[in-house]
Amino acid sequence: MLDTVRPLIVDVAVPLGAYYLLKDALGASTFSALAWSSVVPAARTLWSLVRERRTNALAGLILAVNVVSLLAGCLSGDPRLMLAKDGAVSSTIGIGILLSVRLGRPMMSTGVRPFLVKGDPAKEAAWQRLVSGVSPRSAAFRGYERTFSVVWGLALLAECAARVVGAYTVPVDTMVWLGTVFLVAAMAIAFVVSGARAAEPMEKLLAAETAEALNSPEAEGNSSLAISTHR
Repeated sequence: MLDTVRPLIVDVAVPLGAYYLLKDALGASTFSALAWSSVVPAARTLWSLVRERRTNALAGLILAVNVVSLLAGCLSGDPRLMLAKDGAVSSTIGIGILLSVRLGRPMMSTGVRPFLVKGDPAKEAAWQRLVSGVSPRSAAFRGYERTFSVVWGLALLAECAARVVGAYTVPVDTMVWLGTVFLVAAMAIAFVVSGARAAEPMEKLLAAETAEALNSPEAEGNSSLAISTHR
């Protein structure tokens, strides 16, 4: 999950610190501080594309959002546009998550999986059976899997909407730190809701699938054979 949300953390926390450093410590103007602090996430995204040496649609979208909004902000000279730009990063990831659900490959499953499997080979095998559709519990499990991603996608889109509205209604200096509050609140709500509505039911289904596999005649036969061989 950390890998999934890291772009949000870096693209918001770094510009926030850079903004206050440039504006309060170095005396830059509001627009200049916002513009220069936006260069950092844009450069980070570009470096990720170069380092991985492969096309990453999500990273590419984030880079495009940063570059286009930075150019638009420089041409318009509007610091509020620079603030609204940060919401585009959240919306880009949110839309990407929702599209992954539509395509049948929920993006957030890679984040919740380690928390549920916990490195247990039996649970890992059970997870594979559940997502492959061979288990009677597969339909329910995949439904909760989609729900988990949908909750996160909607939470990020809501954060984007709040940030854009705030950018044009709240004083600029206030919105610089309030935007981070919006992000933290959206992530906290997503953790709670996705946990109750999806992660917990998925964990129960996974436990039931694992227990059934371990108690099956085939598993018992393999266990007996292992004991006999050991003797």
